[in-house]
Amino acid sequence: MTSLHGNLSGNQRRKMKSAARLYAVQALFQMEHSAQTVEAVRAEFLDHRFGATYDGDEMQDGDIELFAAVLEDAVNYQAPIDQMTDRALVAKWPIARIDPTLRALFRAAGAELQRKDAPPKVVITEYVDVARAFFPDGKEPKFVNAVLDHMAREAQPEAF
Repeated sequence: MTSLHGNLSGNQRRKMKSAARLYAVQALFQMEHSAQTVEAVRAEFLDHRFGATYDGDEMQDGDIELFAAVLEDAVNYQAPIDQMTDRALVAKWPIARIDPTLRALFRAAGAELQRKDAPPKVVITEYVDVARAFFPDGKEPKFVNAVLDHMAREAQPEAF
């Protein structure tokens, strides 16, 4: 698939990456709550979410390459990502006991931190924004920030 990002402004590209991250968290959450394969969920999101219109609201078009990469890595490296998340969480709260939306978020962010395509501070900021989208009035964004900071320092110590 050739990249379609050549004619887009930097701001449009950033919005597409942000949308891809949000969609990746939703897709990982959906996979955990259904028996769907990564292939089935990826196809559903690409066919029905990216740029779709719901009740007159057009969904943001996502960065397909980033979405696919985060999804693949989160699934393929789930065990080491979960272990890294567990080390970042308070000892008495293993990843299995946290909110499934946050679990999906940590898996997506962990995958992206291990890819090292984006600076860790960008990854942290982006996923804290995703947490705000899911938990607009809660303490979760601060919690996500603290956990991801710990994960980023482990995954990319040279960046700090």
